[in-house]
Amino acid sequence: MRRVKRPQAGLTLLELVIAIIILAIGSLAAIRASDQARLAIGGEMPRLLASIAAHNRVEEVRLLGAASGSLPGQVQIAGQDISLTVTRKATSGGLQKVTVTAQIPGGPGAVLGTYIANEVPL
Repeated sequence: MRRVKRPQAGLTLLELVIAIIILAIGSLAAIRASDQARLAIGGEMPRLLASIAAHNRVEEVRLLGAASGSLPGQVQIAGQDISLTVTRKATSGGLQKVTVTAQIPGGPGAVLGTYIANEVPL
């Protein structure tokens, strides 16, 4: 009886190198994706603070009406200086469109719009 020699089982050096290269490329892609997510999350806090400042200013405008023009143009929330601008525009329906822009110097900002009733003179 004649024995047939079977080829040795296992990986060749070339197959091993190709597998390592594929794993390295996949690892680099995962690291880059996590770095992009970190950068996106890092910029979210100033944007959130600007949004909170804009919401607060809209509520102040609703409460104070015409007297809201004397509100400060800059506030500080969580150590961040936020500049606020309020623009008013009369609409044809008898309302005022109020737009509040909150901006953190060198960072993101937020814009919030609302409609309020015109002041009725007494």
